[in-house]
Amino acid sequence: MSISDLLNQYGSDYLAGLLTTWRLTAISFVLAFLIGIVVTVARVSPVKPLRAFGDFYVQIFRNIPGASMLILLVYALPYLGFVLSYETCVLAACTLIPAAFCSEYLMAGMNTIDLGQIEAARALGMRFIQTIRRIVIPQALRSSVLPMTNLLVATMLTTALASQVPLKPRDLTGLVSHINTHAVGGVTAFLISAALYCATAVLIGFIGARIDRKVRILR
Repeated sequence: MSISDLLNQYGSDYLAGLLTTWRLTAISFVLAFLIGIVVTVARVSPVKPLRAFGDFYVQIFRNIPGASMLILLVYALPYLGFVLSYETCVLAACTLIPAAFCSEYLMAGMNTIDLGQIEAARALGMRFIQTIRRIVIPQALRSSVLPMTNLLVATMLTTALASQVPLKPRDLTGLVSHINTHAVGGVTAFLISAALYCATAVLIGFIGARIDRKVRILR
C-alpha cells in the first residue's frame, strides 16, 4: 500500500491512535512525576526507613524492562488475586518505571542547590517538609526541565507497550500491527506511525526548550 492509500483507508484510525498515545503519555507522565517527587522526598528524608524505601524503589524500577513489567502485571498478578484491566496494566508499566528516572533527575537538580540555602532555612526554623516544598523542589524542578522533557519523550515511546495487549482504541504501534495483520501495509504503515511519533517528540522538545529558557537558574 502507498501512503495515500493507507491514509485514505486508515486515516481516522491513525488520528485515534495518535490521540490514544497522547492520552496514555499524559496520564503516565503526570503519575510518574507525582510518584517521582514522593520518592525523591523519601530519599532525602531524615527518616532512615524512608530513605531505604526510596533508594530501593529507584534501584528496582530503574532496572526492569517495560515489557517484563507489563508481563508481570497482565499475567502474574491474576495468580495473586489481582485482575487489572489492560489499560490499567499499561499505565502502571508506563508510570512506575519513569517515576524512578524522574526521581534521579530531581536528585540531580537538588545537587545544584547551594547548601547555604538549606542552612538558612534551618536557621529560620523551617521544618524539613517546608524546606523541601518551598526551597528544594521548586529549584530542582527549574534545573531539571530538559531531563524531564527527555523523560516525557521516553514515556511516550514506552506507551508502545500498549500494542502487546488488546487495548481499544489502539495506540500508534498497535494500529500498525493491526494494519499489517488485516492488510498489506508493510513498511509504509510503520513510516506513518514513526512520523507521528517523531513529530510529537519534536513538539515536546520545542516546548521543553522554551520552558527551560524561561525558568533556568543562571549561576
